This record gives sequence, C-alpha cells and structure tokens, in this order.
Amino acid sequence: MPAQEIMLLYPLIWTLCVAGALVATPLAVRLARAFNIMDSPGARKVHTAPVPRTGGLAIIGVVLLGVALAIAMDRKAFTAFAARWKQFSGLIAASLFVGVVGLIDDVRTLKAGVKFGCQALAALALCLLGVRVGVIAVEGLGSWPLGWLAWPLTMLWLVGLCNAVNLIDGLDGLAAGISAAGAGVMAIFAIHSGQPVVAVLMLALMGGLMGFLVFNFNPARIFMGDCGSTFVGFLLAGAGVMSATAAGSSEGLALLSLALGVPIFDTLFSMLRRFLERRSPFAPDRGHLHHRLIKYGLVHRHAVVLIYAATLAASGMGLFLLVTRGVATVIVFLCICLLLMLLFQVVGAVRLRECLQSLQHNMTLAREAKMQREVFEHAQLRIREASDFDSWWKAVCEAAKDMGVSRLSLKRVNGDGSTSERLWCDGVHLNPHKMITTTVPIRRRGGSAPLQAQVDVPVNGTLESAGLTVKFFSRLIDENSLADLSADEDLKLASVEKAPTDTQEGN
Repeated sequence: MPAQEIMLLYPLIWTLCVAGALVATPLAVRLARAFNIMDSPGARKVHTAPVPRTGGLAIIGVVLLGVALAIAMDRKAFTAFAARWKQFSGLIAASLFVGVVGLIDDVRTLKAGVKFGCQALAALALCLLGVRVGVIAVEGLGSWPLGWLAWPLTMLWLVGLCNAVNLIDGLDGLAAGISAAGAGVMAIFAIHSGQPVVAVLMLALMGGLMGFLVFNFNPARIFMGDCGSTFVGFLLAGAGVMSATAAGSSEGLALLSLALGVPIFDTLFSMLRRFLERRSPFAPDRGHLHHRLIKYGLVHRHAVVLIYAATLAASGMGLFLLVTRGVATVIVFLCICLLLMLLFQVVGAVRLRECLQSLQHNMTLAREAKMQREVFEHAQLRIREASDFDSWWKAVCEAAKDMGVSRLSLKRVNGDGSTSERLWCDGVHLNPHKMITTTVPIRRRGGSAPLQAQVDVPVNGTLESAGLTVKFFSRLIDENSLADLSADEDLKLASVEKAPTDTQEGN
C-alpha cells in the first residue's frame, strides 16, 4: 500500500479514538454509579465528593478497538503486526492483565504486594516473549550489550513506569494529560523509525486519553482509577521497549523517559524521601510534586497546567534526540533531566541539603545501634555467668555504665507495705527534663516479692538515640532476669551504690 495511505491512517485512527472516548466515557460513568465503583474523599484526596473511577475501562476499550480497526484496514499495519504478532499480542494481553488487577483494586482494595507481584508477573511474561532491552545503543557512540541484566532492567522499567503513572494520578487530568504527551512522542518516534503498529497503538492511546480528558479535567466527572493508570503506564513502557528493540537504538526509551520525566522523577524522589524517613516505600504521603504546588498556593487547574507545560517542554526538547548524534545526544538528554530536577528542587519536592542531613542522621543512628548491640551482647555474656544476686547486680551496673544509662534503681514492695530500694547512678548531675524514664518488671523465682527496675537515660542527642539505649537495656534485663539464677535469695535492697566520677577517682 502506498505510503500516503498509511499516513492518512494515523490521523484517522486518532480521530476515531477521540470520538470513541467521548462516547465510551459517559457509559463508564453510568457503570460506576450502577455498581458503586466510586472514589471517596479522603486525607490524600483533593476532591470533596465521590467520583466514578471506571475511566480506565473506556480508555482500554477505545485503544483495543482503534488498534483492531487499524490492522484490519491497512495491509502494511497488518503485515507489521503479523511479523511480531506474539510480542504485540503479549504486550496488549499483559497490559490488560495489569489493568484488570487495577480494576479489582478499584473495587476491592488489594495489598500493595499483591499488585506489585501481578505487575512483575506480567513484566516477566513479556520478557519471555522477547520484549527486552538487550542493548544500550547511541548512534555515533556505539552499543553496549546488557547480557543477563536485560531481564531485571526491563522488568524494573515496566513495573516502575506502570506505578509512576499511577502515583502521578493525584489531580484531575494530570496522569491522562502527561500520558497523552508520552504517547504522542512515542507515536512520532515510531513513525520516524518506520514502525506502523507501534505508531497506531500510541495514536490510539493518545486519542483515547484526549477524549477522556474532556471528562477528567478539573472538575473531574470521572477518574481513570488504578485500572486506567496501570494499563496506560504498562502499555507505554512496553511500547517503548518494543520500539527501541526494532529501531536498534535507545532513543525511543530516552524520548519516553523525558516525556514522562515528571512522574518518573516524582516516583524516584518519593522513594528516596520515604527511605530517608525510614518509612515503607508504599507509605502514603503528600510530598508529591502536585501536592507541593497546591501547598504553595496554586489552584488545582494552574498546578496541572504548569506540569503540562513542563511535560511539553521536556517532550519538545527531547525531539532533538531524533536529529542529534553521538555525544550531543547524551548532552541533550542530561540537560533536560537536569531541568526537570531543577523543577522539583524549586518547589521543594526534593532538597539536596535536607537529603544529605537525613542520610547523615540515619548513618549516625545506624552506628549507635551497632555499638549498643555490641555492648548488649557483651553484657549478656557477663550476666549469664552470674550465680547470685550480687554478681548479677554488678554485671547489670557495668552494662548500664557502658550503655550510657545515668541511673538504675531496683524497688521491691515488702509484705508490710514498705519499699526497699537498691540504687546505682553515674554520679553526674543531669537535667530531669532531658531524661527518658522507663520501668521494667523483673521476673523472680516462685512466689518471690515482685521487683521492678527503674531506668533513667539522658537525652544528650536525639530522642531516638536515647530510645535505642532504653530498648537494648530493657531487653537485657528482661531476657536475663533473676529467675534464671540458680538461687534467688531474699534480697537486701537497702544500700545505694554510686559510680565514682573522674574527680573522685583522682582523689
């Protein structure tokens, strides 16, 4: 078929998919209301009333219909599909599977591990079909085979981009608009490199998203939900891998990375932020780029339009990769990445100084925990050698001094209601307002009178650092109690012991 006819096919498919989305999306709204598939307001949500979340079904239906029509209408597209039918069919099937899992999550909330497991399974299936980034190639510089790394890197790309699009879906129209830009850039690259099926697939996706945006832009009448965001993200990621493989260069992946730079960097910085805060990588927060823009006073629409502008700028500049060669390609790519990172720095989504401070704090705590554990383990050996109360008490006091405990007292309630106490302290006067005090019950043999240890730990640095001391010392007493001694005589707790200070030792 002449090239003119297939070039006419592209705008036709795009137009049909826009029109299809305009028809299918209202039907998805009705479906959501009929089956109560609604997104309710919450602490992390910006909407104040329940909104249907079945937009993904409309997008999926339109994309599948558009691709089927294109293959049926155009011989060149059909021939190209037949040549790689396993990979194209696998990409569509894997994306559908991920979308169905997302739909189940929309209806009945799934655990994060289950969703990630299903996405990883879909990515593995696609790799088995040969959809892998086997080589990093830059025209003019050469190529570098990835070997066995092709499998984990491809899976990371597929699952990562799938969730990046899902995470950026926090404002009305945001994920759909960014994904439409990414699909448009991929369509341009596919047409440029002579890949009609990828071009049709991306134009169908772009058309479906743009038609859906009519109903999804603020104020949104419908959301794409996890069904739509994960399907779109996975399909874009897979199409990027297939186009890069067919073209024999990594320009397609680089273009898609720049077009989706906002969700990619937003996800990376979110993971970094949660790691530095020692929280679960799946923990929710309000530190995403769109949350920061809203916090700075931008209204909903203005925040979305600003991110659109950044996406279009990155995508437009990224198209220079199609005409550059060698080192120039790498320089253009890195410069655009730096500009995107600057955007995140300016709005406070990531701050280098705070990241370094958090990293330093975490390393300090890790060193302190390691040191406290070593002291704890040595103290355990000494206490386990104790055969009576006096030797046990001496070992506990030595451990208290080594761990940084400032005061330790043992109290017992006698039969007549009076109390007996045995006290150890380090001899240093400390501010009682900068102290952590905890009480640890001590187990004894048989019916012996109950005994309690009161532990005072100074807060010289951070509260968490002092908490580590409390944790390990309390565990030491609990795991090596008086009940473990061969004899547990009637204890005399009237004396007070005081460790000598440096001045006292000098005298």
